[in-house]
Amino acid sequence: MLLGSFGVWALYGSSWLRVEHVSVDGARVLTERQIRDAAAVPVGSPLVSLDKDAAERRLRQRLPRIRTAEVVRAWPHGVGLKVTERKPELVQEEAGKFVEVDAEGVRFATVGKRPTGVPLLVVRRDRPAADRPFSAARLRTAAVRAVREAPAGVAKEIRTVRVRSYDSLTLELTGDRTVLWGSGEHGEAKAKALAALMKAVGDAEHFDVSVPSAPSVMPS
Repeated sequence: MLLGSFGVWALYGSSWLRVEHVSVDGARVLTERQIRDAAAVPVGSPLVSLDKDAAERRLRQRLPRIRTAEVVRAWPHGVGLKVTERKPELVQEEAGKFVEVDAEGVRFATVGKRPTGVPLLVVRRDRPAADRPFSAARLRTAAVRAVREAPAGVAKEIRTVRVRSYDSLTLELTGDRTVLWGSGEHGEAKAKALAALMKAVGDAEHFDVSVPSAPSVMPS
């Protein structure tokens, strides 16, 4: 009985096992201070009473750049915050700034300068809002998938992805070249068709792989 009471006191009542420091792992763009402040782990509180789930929710809600968060106890006095930040796959220009879009199509941060090497996403839908079967998020996801599934040599030359509808994605490359990608479906087949087409007609400027079984070169 006395031993049990001592254990409870040691965990909750004594100063032996209390939070004294909070470490951060995984910060890339965010600062460690931003992450610690968002987690709001109460320093000085009993380590055993730490609500890890609540701290993880605060991190994801307060810092949308964070994709995953894990909070761990580091006995006897520490708490570890392990985070994975989202990475921009595309950016959308709005009011002179750039909204970063990750691999899942999530808009997660607004920055003043366009990240180097990240293609611009331009969405200009050709249907009235009432007739649009696909959400903006679905279109962003399709655009990201097209960039990620394009041949490696092509992907690094993509400057802009233009989207008119789910079935009409166009990749604009360096040198005024374009690729009509079509829908976000069958990306692997389209990538193979595009690689073969570029190898066969390397000096062409406009390629159409919207139907990967019948790729073609479009007139300038």
